[in-house]
Amino acid sequence: MLTIEVFGNDLYEIKHLVLDYNGTLARDGVLLEGVSSRLQSLSPTLNIHVISADTFGTVQEQLSGIDCTIKIISSQEQDQAKAEFIEELNPRNVAAIGNGRNDVLMIKKSRLGMVVLGEEGAAGAALGAADIVGTNICHLLDLLLHPFRLKATLRN
Repeated sequence: MLTIEVFGNDLYEIKHLVLDYNGTLARDGVLLEGVSSRLQSLSPTLNIHVISADTFGTVQEQLSGIDCTIKIISSQEQDQAKAEFIEELNPRNVAAIGNGRNDVLMIKKSRLGMVVLGEEGAAGAALGAADIVGTNICHLLDLLLHPFRLKATLRN
């Protein structure tokens, strides 16, 4: 579990990290450089979940060897499926990272919602729902690896 005490806010007790795959962790179905090692470094502290419709059919292969669970969802109503998954985990203990319009509900429901504004861009609604926006997935994962950095961003 990752515990973050932020002056002026409630305590953040994060047990689960839920990540969208395409556009967030991967581009064109291929895991982005630096993601694998960061997820492995986070896995002793957080339960890592990757949720995807697996558009390119590469999620299982690309994430093999990484300590995470993979949830494949239908290409229909992805936003609802992602939100329901967050509810199953207990939203107060979830950090979520995405970039698309289908990630908005997941980001809103999570205790700590983050959006990556990477090469594929990010949906405006996702940006508006986020607690934190980053320009690179590795930078966002590094915030979780170094939680003191989060305090500066989250404090009032």
